[in-house]
Amino acid sequence: MDDTTPRVELTPAAADLLRQLHSVHGPLMFHQSGGCCDGSAPMCYPEGEFRTGGSDVLLAELEVDGVAEPVSFWISRSQYEAWSHTRLIVDVVAGRGSGFSLEAPEGVRFLTRSRVVGA
Repeated sequence: MDDTTPRVELTPAAADLLRQLHSVHGPLMFHQSGGCCDGSAPMCYPEGEFRTGGSDVLLAELEVDGVAEPVSFWISRSQYEAWSHTRLIVDVVAGRGSGFSLEAPEGVRFLTRSRVVGA
């Protein structure tokens, strides 16, 4: 993947939800671990609430119109390696995801879709 291809993008619905969550919670971040339960979905937290470390990769700093600071998108290194040939697209679908992600009380959940780059 070349440097001009964004690694992560947001659908308009995801951007709208991030604006809503930001108005309540302030600066935000995503982490996608690929772990059990809803760990394979991107989890949204207040910035810094999820502690990242050496096993995580900062994949993108997402610019969202109406949100002053970028939304960081972290992914576990194992997921990074598995998804290295794709562009991740963060979307929103109806239904409850994990209780740990900020959107859970809203009756929706973030979902990662992917598109193979260069195919």
